[in-house]
Amino acid sequence: MKKILLIAAMAFAATTGFAQQKFAHVNFQELVQLMPDADKARETIQASSAEAQETYQSMLDEFNAKYSTYNQKAGTWTQAIRESKEKELTEIQQRIQEFGQSVQAELQQQEQSLMAPIYQKANDTVKELAKAAGFVYVFDVSTLLYYDETQSVNLTPAARKALGIAEDRTLESLQKELQAKQAAAESAQK
Repeated sequence: MKKILLIAAMAFAATTGFAQQKFAHVNFQELVQLMPDADKARETIQASSAEAQETYQSMLDEFNAKYSTYNQKAGTWTQAIRESKEKELTEIQQRIQEFGQSVQAELQQQEQSLMAPIYQKANDTVKELAKAAGFVYVFDVSTLLYYDETQSVNLTPAARKALGIAEDRTLESLQKELQAKQAAAESAQK
């Protein structure tokens, strides 16, 4: 009987101790995407991507011009000239392919290096807010299958404020901003 009471008391103590622990949740991806620093990183990445696209396009234009010339004049050239032009076209194709691969890797590296401090800043801010409020755990809602909002405090608004994110800025408004910028860039290219 004493063992049963002791087990019941321990179970009660464990559940009351667990209930007193403070839990919070945050939408980490929302924070990172909406931070002003992320806007600057996206602009830098977009500029680099546009420059790479211009270079790629000029390489394609060079290839297409030389290929067109080859098609028009190949019948009048000697075998040595034709082979030389074919070799040149093959080399241009290889340069285009190598450029495409290397620039893709460089753009990914640039994005990672620009976004790493942004993720760190958001992470540090959430940790500071959690420690100050005495939270034991902070969960990222994007990785949870289920959470009860009544049992957890939403740290996202406080973190948004600490990170300088405008109250009216949402992922939807960001998406509209990005679409408008892309449409403007496409119309400027025409």
